[in-house]
Amino acid sequence: MHYSRYFFWLSTGILAPLSFLYSPYLAIFFSLLFLIGLKDSIQKRHSILRNYPLIGHFRFLLEYIRPEIRQYFLEDDEEKIPFSRNQRAMVYSRSKKDNDKRGFGSIKSMYGPEGEWLGHSNSPCHPDPSQFRIQVGGPSCLQPYSLSVFNISAMSFGSLSPNAIRALNRGAKLGGFAHDTGEGSISSYHREFGGDIIWEIGSGYFGCRNDQGRFSEEKFSAQVVDPQIKMVEIKLSQGAKPGHGGVLPGAKVTAEIAATRGVPIGEDCVSPAHHAEFSSPVELMQFIARLRKLSGGKPIGFKLCVGQPWEFFGIAKAMLETGICPDFIVVDGSEGGTGAAPVEFTDHVGMPLRDGLRLVHNTLVGINKRSEISIGASGKIISGYDIIRAIALGADWCNSARGFMFALGCIQSRTCHTDKCPTGVATQDLIRQRALVVPDKAERVFAFHQNTVASLADLIGSAGLMYPSEITPDYLLSRDSSGKISSLASQLTTLSPGVLLPGSDASLRKDLPREYVEYWNRAQTSRFGLAPVSTP
Repeated sequence: MHYSRYFFWLSTGILAPLSFLYSPYLAIFFSLLFLIGLKDSIQKRHSILRNYPLIGHFRFLLEYIRPEIRQYFLEDDEEKIPFSRNQRAMVYSRSKKDNDKRGFGSIKSMYGPEGEWLGHSNSPCHPDPSQFRIQVGGPSCLQPYSLSVFNISAMSFGSLSPNAIRALNRGAKLGGFAHDTGEGSISSYHREFGGDIIWEIGSGYFGCRNDQGRFSEEKFSAQVVDPQIKMVEIKLSQGAKPGHGGVLPGAKVTAEIAATRGVPIGEDCVSPAHHAEFSSPVELMQFIARLRKLSGGKPIGFKLCVGQPWEFFGIAKAMLETGICPDFIVVDGSEGGTGAAPVEFTDHVGMPLRDGLRLVHNTLVGINKRSEISIGASGKIISGYDIIRAIALGADWCNSARGFMFALGCIQSRTCHTDKCPTGVATQDLIRQRALVVPDKAERVFAFHQNTVASLADLIGSAGLMYPSEITPDYLLSRDSSGKISSLASQLTTLSPGVLLPGSDASLRKDLPREYVEYWNRAQTSRFGLAPVSTP
């Protein structure tokens, strides 16, 4: 009985000579199966195959097709792994200009602990979605930019295929919204159709680096004068892998990628975990001022996934200390996911969007800088309601990465890191990327944006409002675990304007949330870190 697991394999050895009487080809087939089983039984890498020669391969086959089986046959329509079937279907419909309506009522649990809804008005309005734009640029900005309320989030050429970049940028051009380059810099594919660009600069300084990998003022100045570049975004961290660098192996550094990033062909392309141009909040502000001057006054900001709250408090203090402020801050949630990352970083590092967004908003209110600094939000935002929630929490505009990937045809196969994307979106394989036809997918990118902003306008109008900026937490209601209904406003931490400034009203400071009481005074501007507790 203990050896029954060898029965199938040994049977092929018996059938091989017997089947020769009927067909030599059948004999060859069984012989090959027997040899595969023999190899399995003596190899030392896979325990399953040593104990279950030949039939052990079925285990690996089932494991290989498990994601597809789950997605197509077992997954609930509302199960988010990471996006539900209904969410994906909505994007597909809107990008194809198909009917995105759904009949016979909602399938959501209205009385469950996650129940959340927008309070509508008995006097609805009809907003014009073409007016949903944000003016980005503080007092020191000489070239402010009118930004759409919904834009393409950071995804690099190299991670995405050339055709994907071309389709995204052409769609952005058609719809008048912005396309963030990701830290992989600006490729020829970004420039081909002339869509507005947000140039993201990461710790590798790709596109503006010298031979030692440090920031080059000359190369930055030569690129940033291009009128297609509307804003510059310094990447401190990203939601998919905050606090983690990356390496693009030399084998993948093609001539195109090398030219785009300014690195040698065929050599490992390293993105360090930290920047070399600054090591403290004050130095970050000085770097922002430096880029603003070199760019001729274009909006300069930074993106981060909030980690340790006191480090952002230190950045806020540095704004007050230096008198230098970014024009914008993009808050990326840890639920972001277009960057391949170690599982521990994906699941357990970084603050989720809603919490990080509220902390950044409150801190800027507390230092009286909220009106000068615009806030963007990114992290699983694909619908009009997602945008409303983010704005209610403190955002001025939203970015989406995976939403626009779905518009390109992504089927959530979750193979982005393997270079085997089945739809040609996240691959450098020349044959696979042919599947993505640029003119067709550009129209879908445009349509997804247009229909999502139109949905946002309908939702805002139903609440009796005319502009996204009028949304406040009071308009959203939710049900807690006990079944009690309350407005989002009653659940959120709120700071009074200027309450964090020196000399502010002591009566207001006594009600500060715990994180401000514990960490604000200990936050440092001379380094990213927490000052030790002073002892008497």
